[in-house]
Amino acid sequence: MQSINHSENILELDNISFAYQKELVLKNINLSLHRGDYLGVIGPNGGGKTTLLKIMIGLLKPNEGTVKIFGTDIKNFKEWSKIGYVPQKATNFDVNFPVTVEEVVSMGRYAQRGLLKSLNAHDKQKVRNSLEQVEMVEYKDRQITDLSQGQQQRVFIARSLASEPEVIFLDEPTVGVDIKAQEQFYTLLQKLNKILRLTLVLVSHDIDVVTSEATELACINQELVYHGEPKEFIKKDYLTKLYGKGVKFILHGH
Repeated sequence: MQSINHSENILELDNISFAYQKELVLKNINLSLHRGDYLGVIGPNGGGKTTLLKIMIGLLKPNEGTVKIFGTDIKNFKEWSKIGYVPQKATNFDVNFPVTVEEVVSMGRYAQRGLLKSLNAHDKQKVRNSLEQVEMVEYKDRQITDLSQGQQQRVFIARSLASEPEVIFLDEPTVGVDIKAQEQFYTLLQKLNKILRLTLVLVSHDIDVVTSEATELACINQELVYHGEPKEFIKKDYLTKLYGKGVKFILHGH
C-alpha cells in the first residue's frame, strides 16, 4: 500500500461554515487532505457531504472560513488541471447528443491544452492511456449513450485522468449502478490510488464500502463528527453520533 505523505497538504479547510439562505449546512469544519490519501466522506442525507465537496473544489464559496489548494488560497488558484471532478450526475446528458467515448475523454485534455487548441499526437496518446487505465479502450468509438451507467462512469473517470490530475473528487459516483459494476468501480479506484498514486476524495452513502476501501474517513453531519482511520471509526460508536440510535449497519470484513 502506498505511503501517505502527511507532511504535504493538498487541501486545507479552515473553520468552514456554509448556509443555504438561512439554513445552516456546515459548521466550523477543519479538515486537511494529504497527498496519497483516499478520503471517504460519509454522513446522513442532508448532512452536508456534497456541499463540502463543492466547497473543496470551488463550486461553492463558504460563508466563513478559508480553503487552500496546494498551498494557495482557492480565490487565487489557477492550476485547475491538477483537479479532477466526477459529479453525481455525470451520466445525465442529452441522449440525442452524438458523442463518442473517445471524444468525451478528449475533453479532459483541453484543461491542459486550452479550449481553442487542437489535440496533437501526445494528447491523443494521453487519451488512449486514460482509456486503458479504466479498461475502456475497446469502446472508444461507441456512442457514450450506448454504454451502461457503470461504463459511462469509467469514461468520466478517464476524462478526469486525461487532464493528468493530482487529485480526483468523486460525488456519489455509483448511484444507479448495479452491484457488479460498483465492485469493479471500487477496484478501479483502489488501482488509481495505490498504483497511479492519485489522491482521491469519495463522497458516498455506502458506509460499508468506504470503511473497507478508504485510507481515511471524514464523517459529516453539519459538523465534522470524525476524521481519521476507518478502523478507529468502526471500533468506537461514531455511527450512532452520525445516524442516531436504532440504526444498524452490516459492515463486511470488520
